[in-house]
Amino acid sequence: MENITRGGQFLVKETLAENIFTPEDFSEEQKMMRDSVKEFVDRKIWANKDRFEKKDYKFTEECMREAGELGFLGVAVPEEYGGLGMGFVSTMLTCDYISGATGSFSTAFGAHTGIGTMPITLYGTEEQKQKYVPKLASGEWFGSYCLTEPGAGSDANSGKTKAELSADGKSYKINGQKMWISNAGFCHLMIVFARIEDDKNITGFIVEYDPSNSNGITLGEEEHKLGIRASSTRQVFFNDTVVPVENMLGGRGEGFKIAMNSLNVGRIKLAAACLDSQRRLITQSVNYANERVQFKTPIANFGAIRSKIAETATNAYIGESAAYRAAGDIENRINARLAEGNSHQEAELKGVEEFAIECSILKVAVSEDVQHCADEGIQIFGGMGFSEDTPMESAWRDARISRIYEGTNEINRMLTVGMLIKKAMKGHVDLLGPAMKVGEELMGIPDFSTPDYSELFSEEKALIAKLKKAFLMVAGSAVQKYGTDLDQHQQLLMAASDMLIEIYMAESGILRTEKLVKNIGEANAKEQIAMAKLYLYQAVDIIYTKGKEGIVSFAQEDEQRMMLMGLRRFTKYNNQPNVIELKEIIATKVIADNKYSF
Repeated sequence: MENITRGGQFLVKETLAENIFTPEDFSEEQKMMRDSVKEFVDRKIWANKDRFEKKDYKFTEECMREAGELGFLGVAVPEEYGGLGMGFVSTMLTCDYISGATGSFSTAFGAHTGIGTMPITLYGTEEQKQKYVPKLASGEWFGSYCLTEPGAGSDANSGKTKAELSADGKSYKINGQKMWISNAGFCHLMIVFARIEDDKNITGFIVEYDPSNSNGITLGEEEHKLGIRASSTRQVFFNDTVVPVENMLGGRGEGFKIAMNSLNVGRIKLAAACLDSQRRLITQSVNYANERVQFKTPIANFGAIRSKIAETATNAYIGESAAYRAAGDIENRINARLAEGNSHQEAELKGVEEFAIECSILKVAVSEDVQHCADEGIQIFGGMGFSEDTPMESAWRDARISRIYEGTNEINRMLTVGMLIKKAMKGHVDLLGPAMKVGEELMGIPDFSTPDYSELFSEEKALIAKLKKAFLMVAGSAVQKYGTDLDQHQQLLMAASDMLIEIYMAESGILRTEKLVKNIGEANAKEQIAMAKLYLYQAVDIIYTKGKEGIVSFAQEDEQRMMLMGLRRFTKYNNQPNVIELKEIIATKVIADNKYSF
């Protein structure tokens, strides 16, 4: 297992293109799964988008039931519990393609398969799994996840819901209130987090729900939301709700751990759930731009529109590249643990936990890209984009929640750097050695020789290596200055996080495209090459800006001058790409194909 990539190591260890998983590597089985999911979504979800916008909760439930009948709810569930037992990449692929038509169904699906089913699959006893998971995998039952409380949002462990053991020791009584509970209106089972006595950490419970025998459970009215309008979202109130002791999930006080590990998986799945939305939005935008005539020509011929199409296509391509790279790494780690004799539960948990940094990176990057894609889609449609008669308006509203749930993007930004530093302290990622080398390089004489960049991506890969040095310089100096108090400097952490995010995303695009070129040749991948180069160019600008913001916040005088000089050196191109030409290459292909075509 030592040869398998560890989470966060991308920053200090070169990744070879042949060692990453890309969407071009889907197996025949995965392609069949993708196509069957797309058929279901086109027929059932996309064709009935208006029903979701009219808050047809019953239709959402109907679609979920059919998804269960088709096996989509059980892709990640082991076969012995009624699922398909497919690997992590396949679960990502299903989540990706089932989520593109509407955020309402995407949220219902994600809440059920992720935080509604997965905690039992990964933390449940054998009896709990046999009893509940087959019903959840088939869609006979639906699950929900009751963590958030009115006073405990991001601070999940501060919840006030209480669980009190009965005098005979056979059951707990749960009292409290939960809010923003997805699927509450049609669920049969709730994963509920409550505190026993004055425990430091909350505890998880499996709570059955039957409206005809409420057991002290009452639901608030459906929330009226900006988007995801047909996703059932209610408050849930527990009043002396009796739960058998055997329905405790995991051990006492393990609820916070269950909640956090569930969020790790939820974050990368959320990134996947934002991918097909972008593909569909780009296709809709291009269709409209090719049909809409102004000044006697389709607006797709205008440079301003072509730029938007190129940039949104690039973001979608890079998001795919990074999401499936991480999914492949997680699957490799899970398989290695299984080969070593780990149980399915332990292998899955540790496999995802290993790449928690990448999960947070992806959650932030792709959720912001889908919002940008919907926003530019509205702009391409012009006044029509603001109308409910076109798909852009609802897509823009649906996209907005993705920056909030599974941990806000602000929290995820701070987590990326915080988790990386913890990994370094545990010796899982050697940050100190490379950071010290960067410091020595800053003190040394710069190399003014002109390197040979004749091979494809040779300059881009050299530049990514320098961008990593820029991050190590900023983050390493910040840790030296503030030590354990670094988490008090949130704006600095967020600047460093943006540097880290752009490095991972840009490198993923370069590696995917390099692997693609080796298989089909440069001539057949010129648009993908253009997208990889365009994204990197824009990432360099962000890294320079955020690096400067970080440096001037804690360094002064000579130290500041030296670090700013280093930052300029680490973000300098030898040969600047022609950005407008790159955009033209991308836009020409997408517009000619009249769809997102990569």
